[in-house]
Amino acid sequence: MRHLRSLLFLLLLVALVFTVAVAPQVVWAQDASAQTPQTALDKVIKTVDYLLVGFILCLSVIGLTLILQGFIRNRESVFMPPATTETIRAMIQNKQFKELMDFTEADPSFISQSLNPALKRAPSFSAMKEAMETAVGEQTAQRFRGIEYLNIIGNLGPLLGLLGTVLGMILAFRAMNSAGGNASPAQLAGGIATALMHTFLGLALAVPCLACFGILRTIVDRLTVRGALVAEELLLMIKPAEARQQPAGVPAGVPGPAPVAGVPVPGMRPMPGPIPAPVAGPAPVPGTPRKPASPSPVGPS
Repeated sequence: MRHLRSLLFLLLLVALVFTVAVAPQVVWAQDASAQTPQTALDKVIKTVDYLLVGFILCLSVIGLTLILQGFIRNRESVFMPPATTETIRAMIQNKQFKELMDFTEADPSFISQSLNPALKRAPSFSAMKEAMETAVGEQTAQRFRGIEYLNIIGNLGPLLGLLGTVLGMILAFRAMNSAGGNASPAQLAGGIATALMHTFLGLALAVPCLACFGILRTIVDRLTVRGALVAEELLLMIKPAEARQQPAGVPAGVPGPAPVAGVPVPGMRPMPGPIPAPVAGPAPVPGTPRKPASPSPVGPS
């Protein structure tokens, strides 16, 4: 990251030197044989032209640097290295949690930076999962912010080209006005060339930046989703034992419901209920004659 910043600063310095010393003489040099004298407004317009071209060139250098940086940083081998994932998995299986915390603290990969905040919230699994989700969201937003500048530069390109086009048309109509409405094509060529050159520079800046922004956005979205799934899988491997035995729907740290007689509880055998009371026979229906009881035999006294 430090080397990329140094490279960006060097490219910006080269672009500024080119803008100040070379661009005005190469692109917008005036013909010494021109017969039309320049007014103060013409000089102001030419100065704006120089600054506008220099600004477009600076944005081109910045856009090229961001494109190279985006494709280098968002490779799968850099985003989530397989060696790092296997090292974390081996540490979890060997229960080396102290070494795991130190390793994830120093490692800059997406998986390590997602797991490290979760490890600091142990042993509460709900807090660990919440911390990991927050870290994944922050890293995803950071990755998207890194390539969002390409979208800004791509949208500025056509606007800067349009501004140069307006300046070129102003020059063309002023040349026509100075010639009394009978300007020759040679007198109009300077302003038209200025307008077309600015349009070309603006489109040349916008098209690559917007195209690379769309590609990088797709790559970042795919890698962040895959990294979040891998981080969640590793977090489940270090899930505390009490959280694993907790019934579904009950948060970690909250005792489960007490067993009730006759109601099955997941993971427990049902408790026998109380002995049922004897059930009496059916009640007699009104209006039905009762059967006389048979007389018990009475023996001789």
